[in-house]
Amino acid sequence: MVVGEGVDIAGMARGGPDASWLSRRLQTDRLEYLDRDDVDELKGKVVRALDRGGRRPRFGTYEKHARIVLAELPEVPAPRILEIGSGLGGLSRKLLELHPTTEVTVTDVDPSFVADIGAGDLGSHPRATVRVMDATAIDAPDGYYDLAVFALSLHHLPPELAARVFTEGTRAARKLLIIDVRRPRPPLHLAMLTAVLPFARVPVIHDAVISGLRAYSPSALRALAQHADPAITVEFRTRRTGPTVVIASKDDGGPSSSDESTEKR
Repeated sequence: MVVGEGVDIAGMARGGPDASWLSRRLQTDRLEYLDRDDVDELKGKVVRALDRGGRRPRFGTYEKHARIVLAELPEVPAPRILEIGSGLGGLSRKLLELHPTTEVTVTDVDPSFVADIGAGDLGSHPRATVRVMDATAIDAPDGYYDLAVFALSLHHLPPELAARVFTEGTRAARKLLIIDVRRPRPPLHLAMLTAVLPFARVPVIHDAVISGLRAYSPSALRALAQHADPAITVEFRTRRTGPTVVIASKDDGGPSSSDESTEKR
């Protein structure tokens, strides 16, 4: 059976169709502060903490993720890149800094984030376009972008909407790059939760705990892609440490998929 064929995506575990008993219990429907509209102060603290971490010169996620993006476009002289779910725009800003001819469309579904981005340096950057856009309904012609990137956001979405990201991302761009929270193997996940739960009153740790519980495994990501379109292939760039990194694209040859990661679920 093709992965994803016959799978009840709406009820699929975050660990995938083959998730173990323990993996199915290590998930939650609880929202992060980032997903809520009734906790503006806490949400702001998390956003600012993530942005500070992303900007760190040597270990910041923005530069790491930007280099992952650009590694997928080595032969494109002036790539068109769409960032969906951009938050405060740190990744797009780093892409423009590292690549002198790239054009970036910076988008988020949250109008307040987009307003902040537009009021800053990206709003007046000659190679940046700032827009409100939903990752599940991308307002762009087929194949308009060389690459669409969705970083540290897919786990916020339930499976049916996450599958729509695969549909729309591979429609509007030649490649869809998803960078997201790695889902630990169940025994390690349980041990990690035991260690960090006493500190979950700290807003950014609160959200990190929930992120891990909502993160998709490689088998779940394959199922989401196949549910979206059997012609989508997925390749994992995931290393032994760091986030899950997935490239999705349309394959005219049929509904096969490959996995370059050693992690299975």
